[in-house]
Amino acid sequence: MAFDLQQTGRMIDVSLVQTAVTMTQLDAMIEAAKKYRFIACFAMPCFTEYVAKALKDESDIKCCGVVGFPSGADLTVGKIKNAEDMLALGCEELDMVINVGALKSGMYNFVHDDVKAIVDIAGDVPVKAIIEQCYLTDDEICKASEIAVKAGVEYVKTGTGWGPKPTTTKTIKLIKKTIGDSALIKAAGGVRDLDTMIAMYNEGCSRFGIGTTSAVKIMEEAKARLNA
Repeated sequence: MAFDLQQTGRMIDVSLVQTAVTMTQLDAMIEAAKKYRFIACFAMPCFTEYVAKALKDESDIKCCGVVGFPSGADLTVGKIKNAEDMLALGCEELDMVINVGALKSGMYNFVHDDVKAIVDIAGDVPVKAIIEQCYLTDDEICKASEIAVKAGVEYVKTGTGWGPKPTTTKTIKLIKKTIGDSALIKAAGGVRDLDTMIAMYNEGCSRFGIGTTSAVKIMEEAKARLNA
């Protein structure tokens, strides 16, 4: 299916998940989400309730939560509590970071059980497993994707955006080849313009985690092309 410029905002999870985010920046993200009708908003856990309340009358904009963010190295019981807290706030999706160190150590059952614990707690709420591809070899990206799908996630997500290397179209192609249609793909980290978004979409990516500034820029690019 060809990329639909009119639906650009409905593929963007707009986020402010950096360390030093201010309330002023959060308010700007919320207003941008309302203006451009982004499909979802993400903040760090301490600000998620604020975002949820600000969006309570916006039925088509989801407030979503992060779990084990950004390292993924929390105890599983800590991730479960984190997920329970986000669900109690009304989060409609959860993006959880897998245990990257365990994956790289070959502890595949541990990684699977860690992810599945959140999937089980979430119930009908979709879970996206963040594999943090910037730290992985191609073989590890494939293995992480396979484990996440086996654990029952809705999406394999490429990264937190905190890592040293951006997601590339090559990464999307590799994940898609590995998981086929058994789960969806979300790109995050390095999606800063419309052409990159379209290229990743064409390789099988259907959701995009993008910081507020870049998301607004992309929406303005899409608007300009529609009006050209």
